[in-house]
Amino acid sequence: MPVGTQGTVKAVSPRELHELNAQVILGNTYHLFVRPGLEVIRRLGGLHRFMGWDGPILTDSGGFQVFSLSKLRRITEEGVHFQNHLDGAACFIGPETSMEIQQVLGSDIVMAFDECPPHPCTHEAAAKSLELTLRWERRSLDWWAARNDAGERPLLFGIVQGSSHEDLRVRSAQELVAMGWDGYAVGGVSVGEPEPEMMKAVEYAVPHLPEDRPRYAMGLGTPPQMVELVARGIDMFDCVLPTRVARNGTAFTAAGTLNLKNACFTLDEGPIEAGCDCYACANFSRAYLRHLVKAEEILGLRLISLHNLHFYIGLMAKVREVIEQGCFDEFRREFVGGYKPHKDV
Repeated sequence: MPVGTQGTVKAVSPRELHELNAQVILGNTYHLFVRPGLEVIRRLGGLHRFMGWDGPILTDSGGFQVFSLSKLRRITEEGVHFQNHLDGAACFIGPETSMEIQQVLGSDIVMAFDECPPHPCTHEAAAKSLELTLRWERRSLDWWAARNDAGERPLLFGIVQGSSHEDLRVRSAQELVAMGWDGYAVGGVSVGEPEPEMMKAVEYAVPHLPEDRPRYAMGLGTPPQMVELVARGIDMFDCVLPTRVARNGTAFTAAGTLNLKNACFTLDEGPIEAGCDCYACANFSRAYLRHLVKAEEILGLRLISLHNLHFYIGLMAKVREVIEQGCFDEFRREFVGGYKPHKDV
């Protein structure tokens, strides 16, 4: 799922997202609440109409962004009081507030409001945080139940927390399943922990989540991480990496990343990746893309963004194909074994 934090997938238009076969895109509750604000989006017909996207939208609850504002926040039973990152104005988001914001946005998939504990986190602190998160998640469900007279509502996803502690992850998953969500996310991962610990957090949770409901790893990941997490039972991913690293001139390929700023591409007439049929690879050379990036031309980051999103979405399409063909394990070994990770990605 491409990430459109502020009502746009950076440098990519909705038409291009459809051409890339993006199935769902993300919006962000916190950022859209702060700017342009709910009244603007309400008066302009909701987020879909506002941004010109007619496909499904998943919105984060704002919990992770509040986590990132640790120096500007105060957590209470009611919710989180914080200063926003734009002008320092006092703000508040709690479970009910988060649900109301996502309702105004017109989200198709709504995430429960949760607290994301930092890494590292002691068992005692993680347990206290989980208790609060479970109460907030129950309140998130209750808010929708009180407004579901017509039987129409978005899909509601609960979020598994518990830091790196197995017993807390298991308990979180089991209690969420008892609440009866439409889908389940594994949150609190990729917050600074080593990759093996991140994988363990997912492994602790997934066996306790129902197989007939979507399972979503929030904020992940690199291409081999996604393939490995599919092997562990994850169905959905979002990540800012495809567009973020594109703005630095970095392109994804099946063999790893290419830094197109490097001088070795000055006269390279080949595409970013041989055999790729994205718009960038079909029409432009590595040499031209390097020129655009070095000259700080906007087209360069747009073309690399299109390629990276095409690569990510295409990788997941390939994964679905090999699962249906019964040869996922072979594909996993070859892809992960052939991918050379870069220290900066």
